Amino acid sequence: MASGIVQRKKEKSMPEISVTDETTHGAYSAKVDGAEQPAELTWQARGSARIANHTFTPPEARGKGIAFDLVEFMVQDARDKGFTIVPQCSYVAAQFRKHPEWADVRAEIES
Repeated sequence: MASGIVQRKKEKSMPEISVTDETTHGAYSAKVDGAEQPAELTWQARGSARIANHTFTPPEARGKGIAFDLVEFMVQDARDKGFTIVPQCSYVAAQFRKHPEWADVRAEIES
């Protein structure tokens, strides 16, 4: 199991994002002040692609852009590590439609 906490610098304040990589599946998660559960984007591996299959943001933190931060982090992680993303989760798919500049990491396989 590979996991760790990574923080990428960017213009806006991004939450501290933890990465869990169990080879066949994993998650990107961020602790949320005042919430018992973290915000999370989970994935399953399929060859050299990762299927982004679920995002969750605690009700206390919705509307603050945390789910977007998780997707954006996954996109950069894909660029850094050379995998592609199948945006199966409806939220992730919507963000890929809004961000054509992410096409370089979108997998060509169907979800």
